[in-house]
Amino acid sequence: MDIIGSLAIIVGAVYLLGIITDSFFIVSLDQISRRLDLSDEVAGASLMAVGSSAPELAIALIALFTGGGSHSDVGIGTIVGSAVFNILVITGVSALVAGELKIHRFAVRRDTIFYLVSIGYLAWVFLDQEVVLIEAIIGLVAYAGYVAFLAFYKPPEDPNIHAPVKKVAESPEYKEKTESGENLFRRVEHVIVRLIRMITGAPSERYVWTFFVAIVFIIILSYILVEATIVFAAGVGIPPVLVALTLLAAGTSAPDLIASIEVAREGRGGMAVANAIGSDIFDVFIGLGFPWFLAIVLLGESSIHVAADDLWISIAMLVGTTLVLWFFLERKMNLSRNEGIVLLILYVGFVIFTIVSGGGITPPPA
Repeated sequence: MDIIGSLAIIVGAVYLLGIITDSFFIVSLDQISRRLDLSDEVAGASLMAVGSSAPELAIALIALFTGGGSHSDVGIGTIVGSAVFNILVITGVSALVAGELKIHRFAVRRDTIFYLVSIGYLAWVFLDQEVVLIEAIIGLVAYAGYVAFLAFYKPPEDPNIHAPVKKVAESPEYKEKTESGENLFRRVEHVIVRLIRMITGAPSERYVWTFFVAIVFIIILSYILVEATIVFAAGVGIPPVLVALTLLAAGTSAPDLIASIEVAREGRGGMAVANAIGSDIFDVFIGLGFPWFLAIVLLGESSIHVAADDLWISIAMLVGTTLVLWFFLERKMNLSRNEGIVLLILYVGFVIFTIVSGGGITPPPA
């Protein structure tokens, strides 16, 4: 499998992951949350977060349990890179699409504080480059505390979120684009969905069966992604963690991006931002904490080694980008199109800096 072949596999697997997650996994989880009569806050922070972050979680698990644990940095890199992507690209693109995102003051402060705490947890764990059982458990407990806070504390009404926002989806230009948007990729997606439905049936009706089938697909595709990433990284001569920080991170965040764009078009800017930050909180506490916990318990190891040398700069950027986003939002409780452009420029800078600081691309050994 050469460079082109492995890259094609990565793109194809990411595309299929997006379809499986969006059309089957999230749909089944939505029905399960309805049956369990969960509140929107708890469902969004638990089951829906699992749905949108399922690819990252699965990759972290697969990477940790394959290659004798030597691939674990791929899982960590994917989650850290996905966090940067969510903060900068999802919010930036949502602001461009909506023109202006109106934000709930309390929700922004709440989620930003919890997210900064999760980054602090990540830095603390990486200090000695060893993860022990108690550190993994703390991550799981911290996320449970976040869900409990959402469930039992109702934020006050914020008149800012009721301000009118232009719905881009209703503009003639947008309608013209969407009407001509039945391209090859869309037709292929319809074919894939119909084929998978032959196995699952209607996802909203056979939701339990759909849930398990989707998990199997996500695990298989995540395994393929990890292996293809290792091959691609070796072929182009860069560390696998750098591929995970950029290419894999952006690909696995595609479902979050699509969902945020849709709600931004409907004028629900606060939900778009909450989806981005909330997914990051889940990714750190559960996406890393749960695989670490599982590996230590099942493998009987006293600790899990993490080579965090290439990730410290990314963690610093996580803090920096989160503070930039918070500054934009806190000033006037909205995110303008110009500020969205700034966030996207910052992400381009992050990708360039990540590649350069990682030694750039060097020819593979002969």
